[in-house]
Amino acid sequence: MFDLNGKTALVTGGGRGLGLEMAKALARAGAWTVINGRNVDTLEQTRARLADDGIAVAVAPGDITRDVEAILVDATAKTGALDILIHAVGERDRRNTEAMEPYEFAALLNTDLTAAYAMAKAALPYLRQSAAGRLIFVTSIAAFAARPGDPAYTAAKGGLSALTRSLAVELGADNLTVNAIAPGWFATETNAHLAADPALKAFVDVRIPLKRWGRPEEIAPAAVFLASPAASFVNGITLTVDGGMTVQM
Repeated sequence: MFDLNGKTALVTGGGRGLGLEMAKALARAGAWTVINGRNVDTLEQTRARLADDGIAVAVAPGDITRDVEAILVDATAKTGALDILIHAVGERDRRNTEAMEPYEFAALLNTDLTAAYAMAKAALPYLRQSAAGRLIFVTSIAAFAARPGDPAYTAAKGGLSALTRSLAVELGADNLTVNAIAPGWFATETNAHLAADPALKAFVDVRIPLKRWGRPEEIAPAAVFLASPAASFVNGITLTVDGGMTVQM
């Protein structure tokens, strides 16, 4: 039920972090997988590193805020089709409302929300040709739980979760499911310094029932599940992977 052999996939933001873990998992499950990112060198280094581990992926570099069509043309030229799109690109600007100007707020929404919509819209002709298309957004627990000083990211991720529901309703008739994954606190390379901070240990012990950060590879099974035949009747959900953080009072 979790076999992806014969499927093709594109993972935006797949060159590092959680996007990379998802791409690796799709490839291991049998999907012919393409990873996207802005930095060609980073993508090629990742591709070579994965090849050394026996995992074959292709690369389709480009900026998702302006190169959407080119990325999809490049990716589908390498795979021949597109069955699975995981959109894992996101940026964060941890400034409060007084420090952030409206145009800066709009810029982050453009990267984290509008670009996701643009990628989904451009991918529809490809995904509709699939016998079982899968569109998966990567949002955040910030979609439904807020911390002070993070208004733009919180708004963007909340909007992305709402967009997931909207597209699921709109596109279900095309045999295309739309879901999202909401990661909690994961110790990726971007925030490894925070995961190693003893001052945060007390917070983690109180707020996360499992009393630890997530390991990056622990996000991967959620992606494989939503992309696989096992999730054929799962549509419009945001699957939270946070060690129980958002359910604890």
